[in-house]
Amino acid sequence: MKPQDILPDDVNSFELAGVTVRKGTIGAFIVNARVLTDPASDAAARAAALEDALALVPAMEQLGVFEVFRIADTDLAEVVAASRGR
Repeated sequence: MKPQDILPDDVNSFELAGVTVRKGTIGAFIVNARVLTDPASDAAARAAALEDALALVPAMEQLGVFEVFRIADTDLAEVVAASRGR
């Protein structure tokens, strides 16, 4: 399967179980995770990255991302699990 089979090039988002999933959701989460795990990131950057990352969790949950992939960083994994009520 190819990305365009899931979401055609001319479509930027779709709704899944009442949650809007935007193109780029997983990529944005990864960028935020890198900021959160980078010791050189300052407190403001980390706070913004955490807020943005947690806002993406519902869409990623609907996509089944957490059923297939595990977050390697234990601190981030715990925060995400708490936001999911786990």
